[in-house]
Amino acid sequence: MLKQLQSISVGIFDSGVGGLSVWKEAIKILPDHNFLYFSDNAYSPYGPRAVQEIIERAKIISKFLIEKGAGIIVVACNTATAAAIDSLRENFSTPFIGMEPAVKPAAALTKTGVIGVLATKGTFGGSLYSNTLNMFASNLDVVEMVGTGLVPLVESGKVKGKAVQNLLKKYIAPMINRNADYIVLGCTHYSFLKETIEQIAGEGITIIDPAPAVARHLYKVANKTNLIDTHARDNTLGVTSYKLHYCNTQFYSSGDNSVLKSMAREIVPKIPDDYFIKADI
Repeated sequence: MLKQLQSISVGIFDSGVGGLSVWKEAIKILPDHNFLYFSDNAYSPYGPRAVQEIIERAKIISKFLIEKGAGIIVVACNTATAAAIDSLRENFSTPFIGMEPAVKPAAALTKTGVIGVLATKGTFGGSLYSNTLNMFASNLDVVEMVGTGLVPLVESGKVKGKAVQNLLKKYIAPMINRNADYIVLGCTHYSFLKETIEQIAGEGITIIDPAPAVARHLYKVANKTNLIDTHARDNTLGVTSYKLHYCNTQFYSSGDNSVLKSMAREIVPKIPDDYFIKADI
């Protein structure tokens, strides 16, 4: 059972295991708080699904997490954020934190005037992405690549190897050829492919993973709304490596949880089996 620390939990959900990249950063900043993680892997990937279907799934999951005690929810999925974040905020009083491709820092730092964005079709089609692009990168050459097939690979636990490398080369090569010096990861699943992406991109190209920034934003929102006591943890905002020896997260999944177990245990070893629960929603 989870340790009884803070009474209000932080909820995190994604179409699958990709949101673990955000969870990994969040537990560094808020190690003394309970988390609830929901993997909607029975409906993964979200990318090809209709917007209304994603909205309905997001509402169902959010209601579930709130009933389990979540006082703040991170939509740790770019596609779900693009499709559903506005609807969630309209339908629930709970604060929601979403994802968006980190175009702003890439646009500010690029020396070549070219940045690459690797994301899902749903993310590229959302108003959040287009507004961000128009606001911060309208004068840049932005190479957009839809990472078709990458989410299923990560969901099957394949984050390295020849198949992963070959597929990633297909998406990264056009960015390299156009002289991009920054590549933005626009899907939380892609964070688990960062090492291979860096190998393919080579020196001189920086990969931007938004997960640490989202975790810092979670901390600030939680502190501002007084939902959880963050004052004692101000010194953790600069943490880059934090080893937890216990786990205060309950993991739920709509489908098989074997990959969720293995990938969560890569981050926090020896999480007990009873921390993983199948939820029929």
